[in-house]
Amino acid sequence: MKKSSSETFEAPSRLPASRLIDLKIEELGGWRGELLSRLRALIKQTDPEAVEECKWKKPSNPLGVPVWSHKGIICTGETYKNAVKLTFAQGAMLDDPAHLYNSSLEGSVRRAIDFHEGDKVNEKALKALIRAAVALNTLKG
Repeated sequence: MKKSSSETFEAPSRLPASRLIDLKIEELGGWRGELLSRLRALIKQTDPEAVEECKWKKPSNPLGVPVWSHKGIICTGETYKNAVKLTFAQGAMLDDPAHLYNSSLEGSVRRAIDFHEGDKVNEKALKALIRAAVALNTLKG
């Protein structure tokens, strides 16, 4: 069911983050919406205590960027025309034996995974990264 534009654009700051992420997924539709929804479910399945937030709201992106945290940011879920990007806030400090990282490799802190239409998600390796991010945040926190 499509929500009215007034819910989406006039009152996003009054909605809970989980609802804002729902709206973002609905707004995206297609493969990007399906993939963001799937990645979100994997994050929540891997860490049921993960807190959903929406940060960096601006007029061109009133719903903000989905963020999952547990004693610090685990990752963000950004969407672009040709990709859904999971950016791990402390990704450079996490082992990535499956070589999932394929973006933001030059940074000293963050690492990201760009998923394109039709890409397969290595759920086992992604869950390991999520668990490692939570463990690192817990250790630092």
